[in-house]
Amino acid sequence: MKSTLMAELSAEFFGTLVLILLGCGVVAMVVLFGTGVPGEVVNGGVTNINIAWGLAVTLGVYVSGRISGGHLNPAVTLAFAVFRGFSWAKVIPYTIAQLAGAFTAAAIVYINYRPAFESFDPGLEKTAGVFTTFPAFPTQLSAGFIDQVIGTALLLFLVFAVTDDRNQLPASNLAPVIIGLIVVAIGMSFGKLHGYAINPARDFGPRLMTVVAGFKNNGLTDGSGVFLVPIAGPLIGGILGAGLYDLGIRRFLPRA
Repeated sequence: MKSTLMAELSAEFFGTLVLILLGCGVVAMVVLFGTGVPGEVVNGGVTNINIAWGLAVTLGVYVSGRISGGHLNPAVTLAFAVFRGFSWAKVIPYTIAQLAGAFTAAAIVYINYRPAFESFDPGLEKTAGVFTTFPAFPTQLSAGFIDQVIGTALLLFLVFAVTDDRNQLPASNLAPVIIGLIVVAIGMSFGKLHGYAINPARDFGPRLMTVVAGFKNNGLTDGSGVFLVPIAGPLIGGILGAGLYDLGIRRFLPRA
């Protein structure tokens, strides 16, 4: 049992590592090699970011899915514990592995792009958003919270739909591709109000890295309380979306 858990935690660590390497990597490309004008980006901008995050999810799930289920997200882990019999004893270890993978990946991205950070933002005062999410309207954190609840509810509703053996399962091993496309669609539809973290580990692990690296205005040590939104919102939203799927769809499907 112990060796099995260690394999699962390793898979969650490396799957999340791939997710954040590619996700934060694309944001670094867009922001650090843009025009230099605050708020203006090039290199594909939002389109590149949405597509790359979707691919990042797809590839992270392919890395880890056979061993751990490819959660890569505490909101997913919690929802599967509540609604699909996933072991509660594994929820905290999975979450720690996901956070560790996200922190490590963010550190690698920062080390790789450090010359660009030093050129673009030598005081590390305006680029914490390369790694973590922030509200479009800082005085209205409740709007970001609602956005995170809706986005993650949609994510878990759709993940449950495409992984439900009572429903129409994707052919062969295409589920990771479909899940990646779900993330792309959510990013395109709900990506601007609070950065569509829809994943506490994706946000908090890199945010911890920004604190260690000395980024200012990081949403954790600056007194803004921003870090709470992409933790609480996804956890609540994930339970809501998964529950709505079971209530509104699964109970009407024939048993497999």
